[in-house]
This record gives sequence, structure tokens and C-alpha cells, in this order.
Amino acid sequence: MFDIGDKIVHPMHGAGVVDGIVQKKINGITRDYYILKLPVRAMLVMIPTENCAEIGVRPVVNEDQADKVLQSISTIDVDMTQNWNRRYRENMDRLKSGNLFEVARVVKGLMLRDVDRGLSTGERKMLMSAKQILISEIVLSKSCTYEAVEEKIHTALA
Repeated sequence: MFDIGDKIVHPMHGAGVVDGIVQKKINGITRDYYILKLPVRAMLVMIPTENCAEIGVRPVVNEDQADKVLQSISTIDVDMTQNWNRRYRENMDRLKSGNLFEVARVVKGLMLRDVDRGLSTGERKMLMSAKQILISEIVLSKSCTYEAVEEKIHTALA
């Protein structure tokens, strides 16, 4: 169970701060929900408290782990299939895992593919989402700016 003010990560939305815990009645069922405030998109996400483990909600990584992810981006091995459909599904599974290293793998793979061959509209959206997920967690764990983290990622890939 998380408390108000805790920094947590939703695998598909990114990192944010628990802004509140509310009780809502939806479809006749009353449940408790975390209100997750995402600073990057200024968005609020309601997460059912009872489903957090199933969804993959977890605390934000610590600063050392965030540094390890940033340092490993240049050495992460990306092996993406040429089949667009399979590549998209594999990348989606990596994002849903909630593992920050897997999210970094998706970001690196799609950024390199974009330079090499370009991306489809679907993969371009996935890249933007993956970058937001990766950067938002590192921003909260290291208490730095979005732009600074984005620059570190681009530098690591250069």
C-alpha cells in the first residue's frame, strides 16, 4: 500500500506522485483508487489500490539504479526483428513489464531504427511513450529536469 506523497511508477503511464487516495463508485462497485499525478504530462491517473500488483505499479527506482540505467543505455543490446507486427508486440511486452532496463531497450531500439530506416506512426507513438516512461522515472529518482535526462539519453546514444 502506498501513501500520499509516495513516488510510484505505472508501467504504461510512467512515474508520478500519489496525490491522493479516493473512494469511487464505478459500475456499482465501490473501490479505493490512488490518484497518481504525472508531472511530465500534467495528467492524473486513477489506479485501483487492489490491482496495483497485477498492473505492475511499483516504487520509483533509487538514484543509484537510475544512474545504472543511464550508464547502460550505450551498451544495451537491441535485437529487433524485421517483422513490424512482431517487433511492436515485443516492444509492448517490454513496456508492460515495468522493468526500467527493458523500457530503455525499447527507447534505444526505436531511436536507432528511426535514424536507420524511420518509424511507422505506431512505432513513433510508442517511442514517445517509452521515452516519457523512462525519463519520468529518472527525473523523479534523481530530482533533475526532464530536459537534462533527455539530453543524457541522447548523448549516450550518439
